Amino acid sequence: MSTTPDPDVVPAPSETIRLRSVLEELPAYVAGKPAAEDGSRRFKASSNESPFPPVAAVRDAAAAGLEVTNRYPDAAAHELREALGTKHGVDPSQIALSTGSVAVTGDLVRALVDQGDEVVYPWRSFEAYPILVGSHGGVSVQVPLTAELEYDLDAMAAAVTDRTRLIILCTPNNPTGASLSTAQIEAFLGAVPEDAVVAIDEAYREFHDPATVAGTAGIFRRHGNVVLLRTFSKLQGLAGLRIGYAVAHPRLARALSQVTVPFGASIPAQTAALMSLRGDVQQELDRRAVWIREERSRVLSALAEQGWQMPSAQGNFVYFPLGEKTTEFAEFADRRGLVLRAYGTDGVRATIAEQEANDLLIEVARAWRERRPA
Repeated sequence: MSTTPDPDVVPAPSETIRLRSVLEELPAYVAGKPAAEDGSRRFKASSNESPFPPVAAVRDAAAAGLEVTNRYPDAAAHELREALGTKHGVDPSQIALSTGSVAVTGDLVRALVDQGDEVVYPWRSFEAYPILVGSHGGVSVQVPLTAELEYDLDAMAAAVTDRTRLIILCTPNNPTGASLSTAQIEAFLGAVPEDAVVAIDEAYREFHDPATVAGTAGIFRRHGNVVLLRTFSKLQGLAGLRIGYAVAHPRLARALSQVTVPFGASIPAQTAALMSLRGDVQQELDRRAVWIREERSRVLSALAEQGWQMPSAQGNFVYFPLGEKTTEFAEFADRRGLVLRAYGTDGVRATIAEQEANDLLIEVARAWRERRPA
């Protein structure tokens, strides 16, 4: 029996387009694995998200912003930048906004790095760094962490060349948790050229012990090559709205405004971020930060009692340096209802999440050690 071909059904055309050759070398960004919907109680502790929903006033502000999303957002985000300028003691023009601090980092690369220029950062660190650098034609110079998973600042300074345009310091460092002190950062700045921009990525700053957190505001005021990166994704619980910013000196701030995507910060994101800065909301966020720090301490104490030797942790996560056992441990946890973030053959990161999830992390870690005695 013969059939007549459907004229509306045609074979897919062949693609003869030319892609940039650099894409073949870029690592893929691996997002935190979601918890499977299998009917059982499962916890996602793989993406460093807040275990708390947005504060009610922030949620309501974002919802109100939806009422006018038929209009473009304020491209200059005047009101939010004024509030952030006041918060950081700078002119509003020195605040550069985009869709999360990762996007601002991409803007830094676009503004600073020509083809073949170098970007120095520690490794392991935030997984997006090599993607952002490589996709814009830069060369990543990855400086290994020490055996204790701390920054090797001497090695980082030694890695700087006349092609270095940007240096990134993530503190607390994602995913290992180590942080830098004011003195360490100041000494490092004294060892690198002043024409290389040093970006201090503080996505996890609010979770750091307030007594020892680096005085980056003073560092920024003293050094014309320093830029600070912040986000509303973590403590503020706005990861899904995508908004972050840089505090930059005037010349760099202008450059960032030239290369950023126009209208990047949506109306709901701007209104929610602005509400997050209100005094009563800040008080609630401070209470949440205290809870997360206390939970982190509780988890680390329990793991120490089990015999784990964990690296220092100042973010909203803890890190298991498991080497070749990384994937096995992550799968072990997954089978027990806890989704963690595995990093190749380096280690596993566990977000400080809901108390039940943290309890389960302690139990999983105990079961692993009983199964594989140290």
